[in-house]
Amino acid sequence: MIELLGILLVVQGAGGLLNRLLGAGSPSWFVQLHLLPASLHIAASVVMVLAGAAVLLLVRGRRSG
Repeated sequence: MIELLGILLVVQGAGGLLNRLLGAGSPSWFVQLHLLPASLHIAASVVMVLAGAAVLLLVRGRRSG
């Protein structure tokens, strides 16, 4: 279950980051782009990717250890 959280964080963060960096003007389904002011979109997306990667690495470490 926690692995799903990590995957969702990575997907939402990476998608939101790509959406902002590529300048896609279309409506998005990335949560942080709807909840936060525009000035925080890129920072929040990066934090989400890093947090998701950390969760996935922790899950992987616990399984192998």
